[in-house]
Amino acid sequence: MTMTQANVLDHLPPLFIGIDGGGSKCKAKLVSNDAKFVGVGISGRANPVHGMETTLESIVDSAKKALADASLPEAALDHVIAGVGLAGVNLPSLFEQVNNWSHPFKAMYLTTDLHIACLGAHAWQDGSVIISGTGSCGLSMVQGKTKMYGAHGFPLGDQGSGAWLGWKAIVAALLASDDLGPSTTLTERICDYLGARPRGIADAMANQPPKEFAKLASIVFAEAKSGDAVALSIIEEGVSYLNNMARKILTENPGRLALLGGLRSEITPWLADDVKAALSDPIHAPEDGAIHFAKSESANANKKAG
Repeated sequence: MTMTQANVLDHLPPLFIGIDGGGSKCKAKLVSNDAKFVGVGISGRANPVHGMETTLESIVDSAKKALADASLPEAALDHVIAGVGLAGVNLPSLFEQVNNWSHPFKAMYLTTDLHIACLGAHAWQDGSVIISGTGSCGLSMVQGKTKMYGAHGFPLGDQGSGAWLGWKAIVAALLASDDLGPSTTLTERICDYLGARPRGIADAMANQPPKEFAKLASIVFAEAKSGDAVALSIIEEGVSYLNNMARKILTENPGRLALLGGLRSEITPWLADDVKAALSDPIHAPEDGAIHFAKSESANANKKAG
């Protein structure tokens, strides 16, 4: 460490980082209490269901990139209080593994990606969210009580998500290629995308992570808009699940409901009119919710210690 770096570290204001980790990417946002330092970093996927080592690497990498963006050295990591929201840690075993990780931060507070998304979307107030990205899930927060919907993970759940749409498209394409299902333009489009003929689709997609299935979602939307009945039926099935989730969440009277995730713009037009009418735009991003979570948990820890 240079003398200049050491001098910077000796005079740092309190630093907080919010990390939003999901099936496709991990985004970190760094802020200081005096707003002098602000930085953003993006790394690879961070869902421990599909790889603990990759998840931890992505968390650290995104944090280092956020520090660099704020013109701070990597050595500042151990001055940072981190709020980390991850997909998959709704599973107790995975939460325990990540929470017991020997992380490089001054302190780390762990929760789900749903929790930080909901905190951010409603500016730390009561509300609810549905996420439709690589995966899908929902959460309501009302008077201190939270209730989760879905979040079972691909391929056991995640209906209406990018990974699920891509998986359904592959199944339909293979059935059509065997003349055991209705003909669909999805077969040709997926073959073109993968550079494989029908018999090669299964080989190309074997053991692929959810994000690779999610890349096919745009093909499903394009073919549905072109009138392909099979693609249309896949979207209708996924949207029906999201509509039902939204209606169930709204019975909790959360006040606000926001739709988030990478498929937000694509899937919103397909939702039922009553669900679209109930949606509110998110106020802040999930990583902002993670920063708020870090500050709140840190304050609570300091009170207990005092």
